Amino acid sequence: MHDSTVKGIEFATKSAGKDLRILIVHTRWNSPIVNRLVEGAKQTLLESGVLAENIVLHNVPGAYELPFATQKLLKASAGSTKPFDAAISIGVLIKGSTMHFEYIADATSQGLMRVGLDLGIPVIFGVLTCLNEDQAFVRAGDSSRGSNAHNHGIDWAHTAIEMATLG
Repeated sequence: MHDSTVKGIEFATKSAGKDLRILIVHTRWNSPIVNRLVEGAKQTLLESGVLAENIVLHNVPGAYELPFATQKLLKASAGSTKPFDAAISIGVLIKGSTMHFEYIADATSQGLMRVGLDLGIPVIFGVLTCLNEDQAFVRAGDSSRGSNAHNHGIDWAHTAIEMATLG
């Protein structure tokens, strides 16, 4: 049953996540933006029935570290009584004047995809790749930066639930 529509996509809410355990790995780099995204994801998970004690947050220095940390934490939970059902890896990359942005964005996206495929656990790509800081704040839901502001952390949480419950 779908109870919510976000950007034209229907998502189940209320109790869809009640039995799930979700990992959120996020960067400390660009923390004013990242913190908004993490809060959007966490609040949406709670509203979707995921218990607060089943939402585990872990931070890393930057986006390049997301794949390694996500893989390590997912593997560590595999032997526990309640392993993670999905992970959301959150970060923000803002284009600068060098090629650094492209290398980090590519390595991070490829790395996170590989972690999910290798472990068979959904890893949601929650890394904004923006041309400037204003774009990033708009995508983190800061309406003072643009009228089309929307917190993408909300979408990532819905996606994590949908992929974790994929039959």
